[in-house]
Amino acid sequence: MFALRFRVEGRNAASISPNFLRGRFGKALRDIDRGAYERWFAPRAVAGPSGLRDSPRAFVIRTAQCEFGLNLFDVRDGAAELAVETFKRVADVHTVSGGEPLRLPLESTRKASRVRVSFVTPTELKPAERPEFAILFARLRDRISTLRALYQGGPLDIDFKGTAERAARVAMTRCEIARVDDERVSRNTGQRHSLGGFIGTAEYEGELGEFLPYLEIGRYTGVGRQTVWGKGEIHAVVA
Repeated sequence: MFALRFRVEGRNAASISPNFLRGRFGKALRDIDRGAYERWFAPRAVAGPSGLRDSPRAFVIRTAQCEFGLNLFDVRDGAAELAVETFKRVADVHTVSGGEPLRLPLESTRKASRVRVSFVTPTELKPAERPEFAILFARLRDRISTLRALYQGGPLDIDFKGTAERAARVAMTRCEIARVDDERVSRNTGQRHSLGGFIGTAEYEGELGEFLPYLEIGRYTGVGRQTVWGKGEIHAVVA
């Protein structure tokens, strides 16, 4: 993947939202490269174990004061350059970094018995109301596998049943989350879309070493529903 970071200028730079950027990015990309637009914004469903109703988009957008990031999962030649060119048309981009591919392996030799996960933006992990580890891992695993299948040549080659059984043995020992209610209104259709979910922290105990790479990758991919609208951002630390 590419972890592109854009420094922006202008009076409104500090108030740019993921949804604002997503809309402008899509319109500009459709004009520049219709094929790339179809791949990134309207990917075709792939077969696999994920059961995801909608195929995940090729990117997520992160925003901070006077800068924003694009985590782009399409690693084919020219993808990063196309994203940079497109964003230069929609924002007052001053500097860009992160043009080299970021490789995050799934294999881990680390050991960990306690992990704390922060849910930074509203997160939905259907069908659960609480982020039990088995559900969190399943949603991460399925999202990562589907992104790989769509944009990087093939799904995960792992023992899905075995990893699920081991994840189920990890206990959630602390959960401090709060519900956030929010929504967006489509300018084109007038439809309202819920952007709600929970934020907060959860702590887990068990044999967590093999799951650390998934949690690290999840920092870039997000997890759960509507990640393309900024939801599901997580940060994990070994406690």
